[in-house]
Amino acid sequence: MSPFTREQILELLQSNTSLAGIDLGGANLEAINLGGVNLNHTNLWGARLTGSNLEGTDLSGANLHFADLSRADLSNARLSETDLRGANLHDANLSGADLSKANLRGANLHNANLTEAKLNHASLQGANLTGTSLKGVHL
Repeated sequence: MSPFTREQILELLQSNTSLAGIDLGGANLEAINLGGVNLNHTNLWGARLTGSNLEGTDLSGANLHFADLSRADLSNARLSETDLRGANLHDANLSGADLSKANLRGANLHNANLTEAKLNHASLQGANLTGTSLKGVHL
C-alpha cells in the first residue's frame, strides 16, 4: 500500500511536486487528473486509476503491474519500458502512446484504443486484444 493518502497525493499535485520514483502502490487514484505529470519509475503496482486522465503523462519505467487503468485516458502517454503485466486497460484510450519495450503480458486490453500507438519490442504474450483498435500501430 502507498504511504500516501489520496488527499496527500492531490496536495503534492497542486504544489507541482514531482511524483517521479515514489511509491504509490495500491493507491486509489480513480478519476484523478494526472495529465502531463512526471511519473517515470513510479511504483503504481495494483493502483486504481479507473477513469483517470493520464494524457501526455510520463510513465516510462513505471511499475503498473496489476493496476486498474480501465477507461483511463493514456493518449500520447510515455509508457516505454513500463511493467503493465496483468494490468486492466479495458476501454482505455492509448492512442498515440509510446509503449516501446513495455511488458503487457496478460494485460486486459479489451476494447482499448491503440490507434497510432508505438509497440516496438513490446511483449503482448497472453494479452486480451479482443475488440482493440490497432489502426496505424507501429510494431
